[in-house]
Amino acid sequence: MEKITDFFGSMVFDDRIMKATLSEKVYKSLKRTIVKGTPLDISVANAVAAAMKEWAVEKGATHYTHWFQPMTGVTAEKHDSFISPAPDGRVIMEFSGKELVKGEPDASSFPSGGLRATFEARGYTAWDPTSYAFIKDGTLYIPTAFCSYTGEALDKKVPLLRSMEAINKQALRILKLFGNTSVKSVKTSVGPEQEYFLVDRDMWKQRKDLIMTGRTLFGAMPPKGQEMDDHYFGSIKPRVAEYMADLDRELWKLGILAKTKHNEVAPAQHELAPIYDTTNIAADHNQLTMEVMQKVALRHGLVCLLHEKPFAGVNGSGKHNNWSISTDQGENLLSPGETPAENAQFLLFLAAVIKAVDDYQDLLRLSVATAGNDHRLGANEAPPAVISIFLGDELTAVLDAIENDTPYGGTTKEKMKLGVDVLPQFSKDTTDRNRTSPFAFTGNKFEFRMLGSSNSISCANIHLNAAVAEVLRQFADELESVSDFNSALHELIKRTIKEHKRIIFNGNGYDDAWIAEAEKRGLMNLKTTADAMPHICDKKNVDMLTSHGIFTEAEIFSRCDIMLENYVKTVNIEATTMVDMARKEIIPAVAKFAADTASAVSVKKSVSKAACKYETKLVTELSELIDEMDTATTELETAIAEFKDIDEIIKASEFVRDTMLPAMDKLRSAADKAETVTSATYWPFPAYDKLLFGV
Repeated sequence: MEKITDFFGSMVFDDRIMKATLSEKVYKSLKRTIVKGTPLDISVANAVAAAMKEWAVEKGATHYTHWFQPMTGVTAEKHDSFISPAPDGRVIMEFSGKELVKGEPDASSFPSGGLRATFEARGYTAWDPTSYAFIKDGTLYIPTAFCSYTGEALDKKVPLLRSMEAINKQALRILKLFGNTSVKSVKTSVGPEQEYFLVDRDMWKQRKDLIMTGRTLFGAMPPKGQEMDDHYFGSIKPRVAEYMADLDRELWKLGILAKTKHNEVAPAQHELAPIYDTTNIAADHNQLTMEVMQKVALRHGLVCLLHEKPFAGVNGSGKHNNWSISTDQGENLLSPGETPAENAQFLLFLAAVIKAVDDYQDLLRLSVATAGNDHRLGANEAPPAVISIFLGDELTAVLDAIENDTPYGGTTKEKMKLGVDVLPQFSKDTTDRNRTSPFAFTGNKFEFRMLGSSNSISCANIHLNAAVAEVLRQFADELESVSDFNSALHELIKRTIKEHKRIIFNGNGYDDAWIAEAEKRGLMNLKTTADAMPHICDKKNVDMLTSHGIFTEAEIFSRCDIMLENYVKTVNIEATTMVDMARKEIIPAVAKFAADTASAVSVKKSVSKAACKYETKLVTELSELIDEMDTATTELETAIAEFKDIDEIIKASEFVRDTMLPAMDKLRSAADKAETVTSATYWPFPAYDKLLFGV
C-alpha cells in the first residue's frame, strides 16, 4: 500500500524539488528572493523556468498557466502550451524565465470598480515565488499577482502581500524595543477551517435554484432537521467517507496539509481543517481546496455546496480564520510565555490586537460581507454581525488587574507591574471555548469566525493585518521616544485596556441582550453588506490603508464598488430565479394538484353526494396560496424592474436590502407553505428531506 509520505506534495515544485533540480547558485538566489524579497535576476528566472518545465513535462504536463485571484471571488487561469515550432516541422518544449515571471491576460472583463474602461484590455500577472507552483490536470499552475496596465491591484493577492509586509515592518520595531534584534522577519499564519454541504448530483440537477445560485430559494423544513444534534461528529456515511478519502489524497498530492475531517451540525454538512501555513500560502491553498472539493464531489455523483446558507432552517457554513503572528525564529507572539519579558511582550501584542479590532471593527465586518454571508451572521448558528473579542475569564482578569493596578488572583499584595511575572503558567485552555464570539482568543491565536464558507480568506486577513500593523506603528512611535521603557509600557497597556475594553465580551453572542448591550457600548451593528461595505471609504479607513501602502485611494473606492456590485447582482440573480421557478414550476404544480383535487371532489359528489369536507377545504387553501404566490411573484417582478433603473451603486444596494429581499422572503413564505399541503408526487423538484438525507 502506498504511503502518504511517498506521494505528499508529488505535484508541487517545492523546496525539495528545487534543491534537486537547480544549481546551488540558482537555488540560493531564488531562496533570497523568497525569504528576503530581493529582486530576481533574469538568468535565475530562466534557470528556474527550465527546471520547472522539465519537471512538469516529466509529470505529464503539456501546458502552463498563471493562476491568479481577481475580484470575482474565484480564481482565474489562461492555459498556454509549452510547444514551439522546430525547423523540421516538429515541435520542441520551451518555457522561458520571461514567461515564468510575467503573463499578459485579457483584463477587460474582470471587475475593476471603475479603475479602467472595458476597452482597456491589458493586464499583467506576476509570479509569486513565495507560493509553490503545482501541477493539476496536465497543466503547470504558477501562483501570480494580477494588476492593471497602469499598476493598480486588480486582485486579492497583491494587497494581502502588502498587508503582510506592513505588519512585518511594525512588529520588528516592537521586538527591537524588547531587545530582540536577531529576528529578521515576522509573518502571520492562518489555518482556515472549511465547512461545506454534500448533496446528490441527480437531485441537484433538478433544482434550478441550486444550479443558478448555490442555495435553495424555496424549501419547507422536513420533520427532522438538526434538532437531535446526531449528525455532529457522527459516524461518517460510506459514500461521504469515500469522497473525503479521495479529497484528502488529491489535496495531499498538491501539498495542502488537510488534517481534520468530520460531520458538522446540520444534516449533509461537513468540515475540513488544514494545518497552519503562512497567510498568503494559506489563502492560495484554501482557494485550491474549494476548487478540488467541488471537482472531487462530481466523481462521486455528488455536488459540494459552498454557499453560506444553502438551506433555510439549518446551520449555514462558515470558515473559521485561525490567525497568529510569529517570528522567523519560531516564536509565536500571541503565546503568553513563561518569563516576565515574554509576558510583557505578549501583553503588548495582545493590547494591539484589542485596540485594532475596536478601532477597525467596521473593516473587519465588511471584510466578510457578502450576500450569502448576510443570511448566516446572527442567525443563531454563527457570530452576530456585531464585532467583539472573547478572551476568557483568566486573561480578562489579568487585564482588569493591570487596568486597576490591583493584585491579580489574590496571590500578592503588590500592585501589578509588567516587570512582575504576571502570567507565570498561563496555559492555552484555561477557559472554555466560546463558539458565539466573532473574534476569540484560543490560547496562542485568534479565531475570526465571521468568514463565510465561500469567502476568500484574503479579504479578512488584509484588513486584520493592516489594522494590527497600524496599532503597532502607533505603539512603536510612542515607546521609541520614552526614557523609562518599562513604566511607559505599563501605562500604554493600561491605557489601551481602559479605552478599548468595550470590545471584550465573554458571554453569549447569540443572546438578544448582548445586541442591546453592544449598542450601549457604542459598538457597530452592520447587519448587511449594504450597511457595511461603504465604510471602507470612511476617511479613517482610507487614511490607514493608504498610509501603509495596502491600497491606493482609487483601489479602495473601486473595491467598494466591486463588492456592492457583486452583492446586488447576486441578489438580482436569486430574485430572477425565484420568479422563474414560481411561474414555470411551483404555481403550475400547485394549480395542477388543486385542479385534480377539485376534479376528484366533483367525481366523488356525483357518485355518493358526500360532503368532501377535507378535499373542499384543501382546494380552497390551495387556491388561496396560488393567489398569494401570484401576488408575491408580481411584486418581486416589479421590484426587479425597478432595480434595473437604478444606476447609483449605493442606492441599488439599499434598494436590494429594503425592497427586493423582503419581496423574496414574501414569495418564499407562500411557496413553502404551499409545499406543506401539496402532494409530494406533484412537487416539481426534490424537497429538503431528500436533499439533506439523500447521501
